[in-house]
Amino acid sequence: MGIEIRPAVPADAVAVCTVLRRSITESCVEDHQNCPERLASWLGNKTPQTVAAWFTTPSNFTIVAVREGQVVGVALLTQAGKLSLCYVLPEAMRTGVGKALLDAVETQARAWDIGKLQLKSTITARDFYARNGYTFAGKEKACYGLECDFFWKDLSQAGADAGGGSRKRFCNCSGQ
Repeated sequence: MGIEIRPAVPADAVAVCTVLRRSITESCVEDHQNCPERLASWLGNKTPQTVAAWFTTPSNFTIVAVREGQVVGVALLTQAGKLSLCYVLPEAMRTGVGKALLDAVETQARAWDIGKLQLKSTITARDFYARNGYTFAGKEKACYGLECDFFWKDLSQAGADAGGGSRKRFCNCSGQ
C-alpha cells in the first residue's frame, strides 16, 4: 500500500478537484464552519478547468499522491516559494501522504534554489506544518476571506532547528 508521488497531468484534474473539494468540505469544518458563503468562496476556483491550468503553468510544480491507483493528495509549489496547495483525502490523513507530498515539494524548492518556503495554513493543517519544521509567523487572510496561519521554513538550514535552537521570523516585523 505504497504512495506514488508524480507530476500532475491534465487528466488528473477531476480527481484532484475531488481531493480538494472533499478535503475542504469534510476536513476543514473548523475553518469554514459549514458557512455556505465561506464554502462557496473557497471552492469557487476548484473546477477541473482551473485545476488543469494550474498543472500546465510553467512556474508551478504540481504533484499528486497516488495510492492503489487513486489520487489521494495534491500539492502545488510556485517558483516564488509559496506552497499554494497541500491537500489529501480525509481517509488519507495521517497515513504519510501529506508528508510525502511535503518532502517532494521541499526537494523541488531546493532544486529551484528557493531558500524559504511560505504558506497559509488552515486550522486543520497548522499542527502538521509545525511538526514538519515550519515556523508560525502570524495570522493572515486567505484570498477566500478566511483567517489563516502564516508559516515559513528555511530550507537552507534543513535540520538546523532540530536541537531546539531559537528560530527567526520570516518577516522583519517584531514578534513574539
